[in-house]
Amino acid sequence: MKLLVGNDDGIFAPGVRALANSLAKDHEVTVVCPDRERSATGHGLTIHQPIRAERVTSMFADPVQAWACSGTPADCIKLALGGLLDSLPDLVLSGINQGPNLGTDVLYSGTVSAAMEGVIEGITSIAFSYGSFTNQHFQPAADFARQLVHHLTQTPLLQPMLLNVNVPALPVDQIKGVAITCQGIRRYHDIFEKRIDPRGKNYYWLAGEVMEDLNDPMPLSSANAQILSDVQAMQENLISVTPLQYNLTAVGALNHLADWLAPLRLDGAAI
Repeated sequence: MKLLVGNDDGIFAPGVRALANSLAKDHEVTVVCPDRERSATGHGLTIHQPIRAERVTSMFADPVQAWACSGTPADCIKLALGGLLDSLPDLVLSGINQGPNLGTDVLYSGTVSAAMEGVIEGITSIAFSYGSFTNQHFQPAADFARQLVHHLTQTPLLQPMLLNVNVPALPVDQIKGVAITCQGIRRYHDIFEKRIDPRGKNYYWLAGEVMEDLNDPMPLSSANAQILSDVQAMQENLISVTPLQYNLTAVGALNHLADWLAPLRLDGAAI
């Protein structure tokens, strides 16, 4: 298969090297990553300045073609699909991110946004994240990525979607399995530290603390009520695989809101 790999930790991150080199054993792999760390940039795009891309020849196994891009994670995938590749890939992959992307993290994550750019173009995509901000033993996660991609080649998904995969930072023999999960809720207690620069001017540094609420999952239908959240799965030492989509419409509210809005008049008269 032809695979496109991106990330938000940058072209020099060990996670993307582990992912690309493992997948290159079985597939044709192209890597397009930011030229520096671009974590928590969400789905931002570069539209007010040029985007530059340079070939990288020394970071990856010989079969891998790699580019360092001056743009955001989403820029990297858009540029690869629209300007660098001669044909579309079979899958878009992102990661392996240093640190998990759980619950509402996916709204801010450059890792997830890079993969979502593939789904927007109709290509099944996978975002891989590792459950530690310091441990860099990425190979178990890379090995699982290789297994999952092989499984997708044998049993493709019915429609393009994003699989958000979080792998516990544990030895393989301590990981208890793989679970299909729903998006949980991960709240942060935001703390802005006020500091003073050498010129005596104030600046602020975001230093929030995570608050994981395991008893407040995203609402599910009764048929799916027993599905774990991604936060819960990681707490239970399971690899979490969460299907995501870019359509954010609150479908369950559409009929209610139509009735709620009906009395509104556009002629300025009181209702």
